Amino acid sequence: MSEMTADDYESIDRASRALHARGWRKAFTLNEMLGAWASLVDEVETGYDQMVYEYTNDMACRDWIALVWPMVTDGVRDARSEELKALDARFEAATEDDDGIAIGRYYRIEDKDGWWWRRRPLKVAGVFAADLARE
Repeated sequence: MSEMTADDYESIDRASRALHARGWRKAFTLNEMLGAWASLVDEVETGYDQMVYEYTNDMACRDWIALVWPMVTDGVRDARSEELKALDARFEAATEDDDGIAIGRYYRIEDKDGWWWRRRPLKVAGVFAADLARE
């Protein structure tokens, strides 16, 4: 990870405040949301077992990252892109493309939504498995 400057950190803060002003619950930090994405990826790899509505809520962290990414400096993207690419690759490996059918029964997936919404976890357990098994 390359070293970030004061301008880089300010761009994160500015972007975070802008998203909060657009309706996000609070001005999250990039560290918080990358950490949330990493936690979700860990859960998906081992077998997500919470309600599907928790899953859709948890997935919002990746939406936040996608929204903030073009708002921050090149320095921030350079410093954190490998981490994000690695998490995305892990999520992709732990899921399969189903064009959003499974999750789309519970959450309105639109063309503008990220690729991660169109993937179904390979390992599911508990209530999440039951939710996804419903037709």
